[in-house]
Parts: sequence; C-alpha cells; structure tokens
Amino acid sequence: MWSYVVRRLIFGAILVFAATIVSFTILRMSPGEPGQAEIDPRMSQDYIDQQKKLFGEDQPPVRQYLRWLGVLKLVGADTTSGILQGSMGRSRMYDQPVAGLVKSRIGATIMLNMITLLFTWLVAIPLGTWAAVKQYKWPDKFLAALSFCGMSAPGFFLALLLLWIFCSHLNLLPPGGLRAPNHDMLNPVAQVLDYLKHMIVPVLVLTFGALAGLQRIMRGKMLETLRENYIVTARAKGLSTSKVLYKHAMRNAINPLVTLLGFQFAGLFSGSALLENVINYPGMGQLMLSAARAKDQAVVMSVFLIGALMLVVGNLLAELLLGVIDPRVTYA
Repeated sequence: MWSYVVRRLIFGAILVFAATIVSFTILRMSPGEPGQAEIDPRMSQDYIDQQKKLFGEDQPPVRQYLRWLGVLKLVGADTTSGILQGSMGRSRMYDQPVAGLVKSRIGATIMLNMITLLFTWLVAIPLGTWAAVKQYKWPDKFLAALSFCGMSAPGFFLALLLLWIFCSHLNLLPPGGLRAPNHDMLNPVAQVLDYLKHMIVPVLVLTFGALAGLQRIMRGKMLETLRENYIVTARAKGLSTSKVLYKHAMRNAINPLVTLLGFQFAGLFSGSALLENVINYPGMGQLMLSAARAKDQAVVMSVFLIGALMLVVGNLLAELLLGVIDPRVTYA
C-alpha cells in the first residue's frame, strides 16, 4: 500500500504543478492589468512603475511564474522567495504577506464546510436508505420533491430568503457575518453560542444543496444493492431487516459516496465562495473574489495552489478509505 501512496503523491505533485501553470495562464490572459483597481489618478507614473518592479510585474510572464514558484531564487537569479522556499508572496492589493491573509480566513471557511460535510453525510445516508426501503411510497416521493428543490434552488437565493425571514422579520438570527460586534466582550459560553448562531444560515443552505444529490445517489445504489442475490439469501436465512440493511447492503451501497468524498474534501475550500459573499462571511470566498477582480497575482495563485493540494489529498484519502470499507479493492 505504501508504494501506491508514494506513486499517488508523485502523480499529485505533477498535477498540482500543472494546475498552477493553467491558473497562471488564465490569470494572465484575463482582461485588465494587475493593480489597476488601486491606481489613483494622483499617482505619478514613476511610482506606478516602481510598484510594478517591486512585484515583478515588469518582467516577462514566464519569469513572473518562475519567480512566484521560487525557481529564480533557487538558481540565484532573484532574491525574492517563492513557494519552494515556503513563501506565498506579498499581496499587492492588501500590501501584506499572502500567508497572513490566508491564515486569517481559511479557518472560517474550513470550519463552515466541515460542519456542512458532517451534517450532510449524517443526514443523506439514512434518508437515502429510508427512501430506498419505502420506494414509491409517500416518504420516497416527499424526499424526491425535497431533493428536486435542493438541486434547483440557488444557494444565494435561499440564504437571502432565510435572512429575510429569521433576521429581518423574526429577529432570531444575526444578519450574516461570523460573529457579533461585541463578541470579544462576551464570556466563553456566549462566544460559542454567538458563533453557532452565525453558522445556522450558511450551514443550512450548504447542507440543503449538497444533501439533495447525495441522498439520491444513496437511494439509487441502495435499490441496486437490495436486488443482489446475497441480500435475497440473507433475508431467506431469516436475518432481521436492520441487519440486512445496515450490515450487508449499506456497506456496498456507500461506496459511490466514499468516492465523492475526495471532491467534497476539495470543496471544503471553495464550495461556499458565492455564499460567503452573499452573507458577508469572512472566509476565503470574499478574499478570492476581491483578489480576482484586482488581478492580485500572489493571492489568486496561492488560492488555486491550496485548492489543488486539497483535491489531491482528498482523492487519496477517499481511495484509502474505500479500500478499508470494501475488501475487494486492492492497491497494486
């Protein structure tokens, strides 16, 4: 197994390297100039040229990429540290290290999406199993209608609707954000409750959207599994319905969801980008959007790099977990 993991990590490193090249090319080909949004008409041309030189924007595109990667410093052609030296660079828009910007926001985004992922899996698997057992009956039809609504309703619209109901009219929830203005003055218990209140709307929105697809996948796979010969044999032996479902059928039916786990793990970083901007949640979504608008190269490239790394790690974890669940999977 360890040789398989090493091979996957080597392939993942190549994939991440290719992803950074693609993201850099797309960024360079997009309209506009880096830092154009921050240019003040009162700035002199000498100052603008000096800023471009400071951030390496006066150099050819290939040299800029190698500079961000840290290859130029590695060969002694530049003094600026890059990714290979453990530096994400400096943001032109925020005028501070990118690592500090990411560190201040990535925790909120991962916390939001981890809670969403946990709730989605805890709810989707039982609901999908229940819908399969009650095929064509009212629970199955109700869950099908609920899934249709979840897949068709835009997340940002649902978030605005919930804020309008529970914030504007009922005054039960805060109007977006991550914490209240007086959060630091609260006691520890009140601070935790404050965080939880701010997490209700985004978690509900993201869970409702993700639940629809996973629940339908679980239902379809469970229906297919329940028709297998070994399930019929287990029932003929007199095993209880719960043992047939949860010990024999679910173990095989859950395999497609485990495969999707790798993509969902990568989605922990970017899955809520649009929602974060709608509800003013201080996560990576807001940072990415503002950096993309300003063509802040260091921030955009670092965000793409982290997303690619999480995709590689998520897929590897899903493959290893699938081998633990399904003994038929081997690692050659």
